[in-house]
Amino acid sequence: MKIAVVSITKHGIALAGKVVAALPGAQLFCPEKFRAEGEAAAPGAVHCYEGKVGDQVPALFAAFDGIVCIVSLGAVVRLIAPHLKNKETDPAVVVIDEAGKFVIPMLSGHLGGANQLAGHLATALGAQAVLTTASDARATIAVDLLGRELGWTFEASHDEIVRCSAAMVNDEPVALVQEAGSTDWWANHANGRQGPLPANVTQFEKLEDVPLDRFTAVLWISRREMPADIAALLAGRWVVYRPKP
Repeated sequence: MKIAVVSITKHGIALAGKVVAALPGAQLFCPEKFRAEGEAAAPGAVHCYEGKVGDQVPALFAAFDGIVCIVSLGAVVRLIAPHLKNKETDPAVVVIDEAGKFVIPMLSGHLGGANQLAGHLATALGAQAVLTTASDARATIAVDLLGRELGWTFEASHDEIVRCSAAMVNDEPVALVQEAGSTDWWANHANGRQGPLPANVTQFEKLEDVPLDRFTAVLWISRREMPADIAALLAGRWVVYRPKP
């Protein structure tokens, strides 16, 4: 990820130096009046601007995959609100308090990687990651991230992702069918998981073995095409994951 680190105060810039050090290739953006502090904190990686920080947001959104802001959460909400488009294209945005105690992913937590970025920074800074995404807070399966760390892709509409995700976090019965790909995905799933799979998830080795009427959602890991009769029965409540060959 291409990461921009934004800070607007002297003490925040000192912390920003630690953030840049933890993210190879990250760039620090700070006001021109704090150029000396910025260059001391992130030698060779500082960019200073004149004027308001809000004027920098459009260029940052366009040029970076992630933005780490050492700015108050409320201020960041107001700064980025006019530039939001959708979760598929918006960059990951993470907020850190100036004391370096809390790391908060506030935008594009899953698809954009803000949750993972926050976890990495929390470890590097000795801080607490504040995860509010339901699947991460409860350490369950993130439907839109299953197998991502292994290079898997998924096939599903927005509505199917929403419906299956809701089933997962609301403890409704979910069938997980794995016919292909590595079975060692849970430990590194969505920034790491421990313990067994969630209690509402039942595993199967073959799609045809699933009693479809007993499950609210089906997560199918396979390289084959879904049989038409089963697809009709599962309409709107399944997600297909495609492992690499």
